[in-house]
Amino acid sequence: MTQSVNWPNVKRSLVAILRGIKPDEAEEIVAVLVEAGFEMIEVPLNSPEPFVSIERLARRFGQDCLIGAGTVTNAPDCVRVAEAGGRLMVSPNVDAEVLATAQAYDMVTMPGVFTPTEAFLALRCGASALKYFPASVLGPAGIAAQLAVLPKGVVVGAVGGVSDKNLATYVAAGVRAFGLGSSLYKPGMTASDVRDTARASVLAYDEAMKQQV
Repeated sequence: MTQSVNWPNVKRSLVAILRGIKPDEAEEIVAVLVEAGFEMIEVPLNSPEPFVSIERLARRFGQDCLIGAGTVTNAPDCVRVAEAGGRLMVSPNVDAEVLATAQAYDMVTMPGVFTPTEAFLALRCGASALKYFPASVLGPAGIAAQLAVLPKGVVVGAVGGVSDKNLATYVAAGVRAFGLGSSLYKPGMTASDVRDTARASVLAYDEAMKQQV
């Protein structure tokens, strides 16, 4: 079984989920995220003109961080993300065709899972990491229970209802990667607003990880 293949060598496994972001504001927002310490940026495909944003972000920030898409549910969209310069593919589900397509383009993949059956299927399909979603429903205890049966070394992420306020409880349960959405960015927020939420998120992550050393 393949597991946790090609997970990037990043200082912090934090994915900024920029749902609803527009192309004309994307670069300014991502600039403050990168400044704060984010190295993985996700533009969900149900955002306005997502491929335009991904292309612009990849061109400007692709050397410094991993730019990609979320809510990728079919192979053609996965190809479009890769052709726009995206190297990160995040999906809400496990789709073997989508994962195979992403791997063909050497993308980092985080398919959404909720049960052990889905988690093991994602690993068989070569997922880089598992995205437990919605994490708020399972909670830290629910994810920890599944970690007990997963292969060692699997990168497990939590997405959905996770913020700087409760991130530490997930880290204590064994989660090491996070997708931060509305707690980090909501449409209408300015770069200054995002700078504040990004710094709070990075600080919370760093403090939580220190406790595990």
